This record gives sequence, C-alpha cells and structure tokens, in this order.
Amino acid sequence: MSSFIDVKYINLLSPKLPKFKRKSDYLFNFRCPHCGDSKKSSTKARGFVYRKKNDMFFKCHNCGMGQSLGNLIKFLDPVMYKEYALERFKDGKTEKTPEFDFKPSKLLKTKTFYDKALDELTRFDQLVTTHPAKAFVYKRLIPKEHWDKLYFCPKFYEWTNEIVPNKFPNLQGDHPRVVIPFFDREGKFFAFQGRAFGKEQPKYITIKFDESKQKIYGLDRVDLNKPVMITEGPIDSLFLDNAIALAGADAVVNIQQKQCTMIFDNEPRNKQIIDRMKKVVDKKFNLVVWPKSLNIKDINDMIIAGNTSAKIQTIISNNTYCGLEALQQINDWKKV
Repeated sequence: MSSFIDVKYINLLSPKLPKFKRKSDYLFNFRCPHCGDSKKSSTKARGFVYRKKNDMFFKCHNCGMGQSLGNLIKFLDPVMYKEYALERFKDGKTEKTPEFDFKPSKLLKTKTFYDKALDELTRFDQLVTTHPAKAFVYKRLIPKEHWDKLYFCPKFYEWTNEIVPNKFPNLQGDHPRVVIPFFDREGKFFAFQGRAFGKEQPKYITIKFDESKQKIYGLDRVDLNKPVMITEGPIDSLFLDNAIALAGADAVVNIQQKQCTMIFDNEPRNKQIIDRMKKVVDKKFNLVVWPKSLNIKDINDMIIAGNTSAKIQTIISNNTYCGLEALQQINDWKKV
C-alpha cells in the first residue's frame, strides 16, 4: 500500500519535474530540482526516484543530492507534503519519512574514461554559426533542440583509437565526421556512430565498446510506457516522437511488440530490407510499409523534401500494419 501511495504522489509531483519519465514500475527519471542538472544541455536528466525495500528515495547523479521521497516532496511542494504525510503514515506505524544511508560511491555518477573522450569533442550547438560542419545540420534540417546530441570530430580515426586502441592501425586518410553517441537507459555512454560529411566510405561507422549492450540509439530518452517508433538510423529518429534507432540489423528490442512500430527505409528493391521486414512481422511487431506514391528514401529526406514531422507521422500512422496484412502489404510493395 505504501508503494502505491508513493507512486501516486510522484505522479502528482511530475508537473514540477522537467523531463519527467517513468522508466519502470518503481524507477522515475527527471532533471534534478536541486542543481538544475546540466547547464550545457537542456536534455540531460540525472535525477532519479527509485524503490529500496518498501520505501522510495531520490538521488541525483550530477550533484550527488540524496533524500527520501517525502523530503523531495516537501522541498518542491510543502502543501502536497502535508497531504502525502497524512496519507502515507495514517496508520501511525511511522511518524516520519524513512531514512536511508546514501552511499555516493554506488549512486553518484563519475565521469568515465569514455565520457572524458567524448568531452574532447565539440557539440554542434557549441560550434560557431560559420563553422563549416554546421552546414550538416542546416542542410539536413535537424531541429535545434537536437544539436546537442551531435558532436564534431575533426580526426575520426585518431579519436576512435583513443577509445578502442588500434581500431584504425593506419591513420592515412583520416577525416572529420559527425559523432553520434549512444547512451543506455541509465545514461551510460556505450557506443557511437561516425557519419561521413562527404563521400567517405563507409558512410556510417558504428563502434560499440561495451559488448554487453545492443546497438540501439535513444534508450536514454525514450519513454517505454508510450508507443515507440523504431527507425533504421539515429538521425531519422530525431524527427519523430518517442523514437529509437537500430544501428545493427541483429539488435533485439526488449519492448512489448504491440508498443513498437518498426520503420525501415523506403527501398522496395532492397532484398535485405524486405527480409528484415518479414522477420519483424514474424516477431509480431507493427510495421510501416510506405505507400507506393512515396518515392523518397528515408525520413530525413522526406523532411528535406518539404514534409513536416507531423505529416510524416500521419503517413506512418496510416500505413502501419501487422500480421498477415503486413505480409500482404510487403508483397505488394516490393519490387524484387
């Protein structure tokens, strides 16, 4: 009963908590109300409320602040706290909010070697307007609120070798790339994708330095309690609501199938994509099969062609299928 009351009041408190997300039944994430979280990034959220035994606690992984849920409520809304205390402790068994011995060594996030390597790069929102690399976000029409998720790397091979020693033994032909970092559900940096600015091949180089993780982009931002869009590439995911991206064909998404909509590139002559679409249907995921009248390869290209994100999401909604109907649509759509 106490956990039910705690969850009730966390939800009541949520309008006062920027970037609030419910990550699981008893884990909530938001920007820390004590330190304000990151001053450089408006998207980082490192405050957490979690359950330990039968009580709920708050911890910030940025400033290290730790307190009981009751004290967090009291800090943000004293009037709500009085209501919470009356309801939470009305049986008289406990007269004050529970105490907990916070041990920052386990909960306080310190910068890892990989975090420090990422800090060596410059985020696109920090580049001067006239910087040549800025042409990438201008040309691709990437929304400004996502510029802080992209980094400029002047020497991609050299920088990668700092993280994964000898990944590129030969530095000849080293060149700049856009670096797109991947973070897990707890905000831990575990992989990155280097996207070419020009005609360098391969166009995308995805490197994972934590082999226990799947190559899935956007896990730190997605709300798993809402429908999730899943695209092929990270850039495409930035134009959709609540989206992640699979940077590896074999990645496994541990989300209820009915909650997920898989969105592949619009390439009806690509046999590999068609095979992957059929596998997705077999696994009972929802699938987008683009209308034949649409002759644009991917979501970012659709934006560049003049479509809004809202229009694209409408097209997705109107062309989402599952089961036998999805297979029929694939057979009608494919050109191989």
